[in-house]
Amino acid sequence: MTLAPAPRTRYDAMATVGVEEEFFLVDPHTRLVVPAGPVVAARAAGRVGDLVAEEFALCQVEGRTPPCRSGAELCGHLDRVRAALVGAARAEGVRVCASGTPVLQGPGPVQVADHARYLAAGLQYRSMMDDFAVSALHVHVHLPDRELAVWTANRLRPWLPLLIAVSANSPFHRGTDTGYAGYRTVLRSRFPCLGPPPYARTLQEHERLAAAISASEAMLDPTTAYWDLRPHPRLPTLEIRVMDVLPDVRDTVAVALLLRALVTTLAGRACEHGPGPAWEAEVLRAACWRAARDGWSAACFDPASGRYRPADDIAADTVALLRPALEASGDAREVEALFRRIAEHGDAATRQRSWATPDGGPQAVVDRLVLATAHGHGTGD
Repeated sequence: MTLAPAPRTRYDAMATVGVEEEFFLVDPHTRLVVPAGPVVAARAAGRVGDLVAEEFALCQVEGRTPPCRSGAELCGHLDRVRAALVGAARAEGVRVCASGTPVLQGPGPVQVADHARYLAAGLQYRSMMDDFAVSALHVHVHLPDRELAVWTANRLRPWLPLLIAVSANSPFHRGTDTGYAGYRTVLRSRFPCLGPPPYARTLQEHERLAAAISASEAMLDPTTAYWDLRPHPRLPTLEIRVMDVLPDVRDTVAVALLLRALVTTLAGRACEHGPGPAWEAEVLRAACWRAARDGWSAACFDPASGRYRPADDIAADTVALLRPALEASGDAREVEALFRRIAEHGDAATRQRSWATPDGGPQAVVDRLVLATAHGHGTGD
């Protein structure tokens, strides 16, 4: 196979970064998720326009930011969009909840928006869609050269388990403690078209693989693959989709800045050395599963060696690797603070479990998540 010429795009520590956050809407009395997405999105759009949108499930709503240059700019947009959603939800008698899976949910299948694509997914995947309501954090990093985006994605694939561990925020599902830190990853892993993307040595190969998977009907459309990591089909970005939504805006901003440094660093390596090592998909899927089970509390897959090491040690190595990019962008302090918060207080899943008191149970978890989402920090105080 002949490789494409080396991409011309070079390392840019100040590449723009944007964020999408998906949230559940819950009844403040029952704490069950409720199908209020369309009315909340419509009301919030009166304040922030197209920075809010409906989602796949009627019990969800999405907030997004424009491309941002700095962490402060990104934080300002996230605060503004969250405030619009929280205010709109209250006006409709519901609340906004940042959790990767529904903590509490009534019986029956998930109610889906009346959209042609969503209805097609129901026909294609059938009962797999009945309980598929999950809320993610998606981060976009500007990378306009699609060949370079494929090469950079290859190099970023082994980092997916660490990103799952950093963002794990879905231990409960429909009132039950699943035993996992990131149960959203487990729900997504049932689908043959989700998870780590396949390795591809060229953009043409990437597109051929997507077309072959789509031909099997395991993917709706080869132009809009929903892998954990992808060159966006319409935007000039590399999109990272593996993370759970987080209650704490500081964590969201820090994860986005971490990913900007990671993407720009790995893009620089790809420009110099090509498409990167071909990690086996089976090894990466297994590592992602383990990260979803354990979160930050146990050993994690080392992107450099493939061994399992303490997550705190991998975090230290990550900061060292990304130090030039983080210093160039001025983001080192925010990323270091993220890892320090997790080391001291645990991941978001650990905090969710700590809120499930014997008296309050999962209802108390929902209450604390609602407070944390509205206030923009992860304590719920």
